[in-house]
Amino acid sequence: MEIKNTMTMLEHIAELRKRILQVAAVFILSMVIGLIAAPYVLSVLKHHSPAFQVTWNVFSPWDGLRIYMSIGIVLSLLPTLPFALYQIWLFVNQGLNNREQKAALRFIPFSALCFIIGVSFAYFVVFPMSLAFTTGINSQMELVETYGVSQYFGFMFNIMIPLSLAFELPVVVLFLTRIGLLSPAILHTMRRYAYVILVIIAALISPPDLVSHLMVAIPLIGLYEISTWLASRMHHKQKHAEIDETEIDAANQMI
Repeated sequence: MEIKNTMTMLEHIAELRKRILQVAAVFILSMVIGLIAAPYVLSVLKHHSPAFQVTWNVFSPWDGLRIYMSIGIVLSLLPTLPFALYQIWLFVNQGLNNREQKAALRFIPFSALCFIIGVSFAYFVVFPMSLAFTTGINSQMELVETYGVSQYFGFMFNIMIPLSLAFELPVVVLFLTRIGLLSPAILHTMRRYAYVILVIIAALISPPDLVSHLMVAIPLIGLYEISTWLASRMHHKQKHAEIDETEIDAANQMI
């Protein structure tokens, strides 16, 4: 077992402060770049499906500035979140052995990948489906659609943020399994309750029809099953690693 250098409380606080300042610096730099890129991103969103079918209006002098800042913040989070996770790993890795460090480091790209997949699924599948459903209802009722840009993006973010977070489920399950708070047995026992919760979440963020519910609920349930399978593999590897360490310790004691 590798022995780690101990640090005093003040040294831990100084280390944490340094990590926070680095994350803040990356966020500010990314925010500047995001604000520069925001008009181009808005232009792309405006001229591609499904936004090209909608006329954006403003109902407040602050609406344009609010959306401009929101897009800048969202763009700044894309590089900041992985960097923040990496800084967290650097802060906690001093208390981990080499095997635990490598395992924890793998969570960072995996988390970023899950987030990107979640955002893509929400924007390219669920959001157009929801907008088409509401547009169809308005058309049947012969209502004139006049969308405020703030309401449009609020509707979009209300769909994208929950789904993007839901796609982090495998990362959360693997992490909790890694630290011993979850096990495959618990996940199998909780399956029926998890299914009910995921179906409720799908109903809240999708249009109120069966096909839309299924298109959202099935990927969420699939994520739970993938999480359970990955947790089972990790738990199995942990058990084998513990057995190997026990055998090595026993052999060392005999020598």
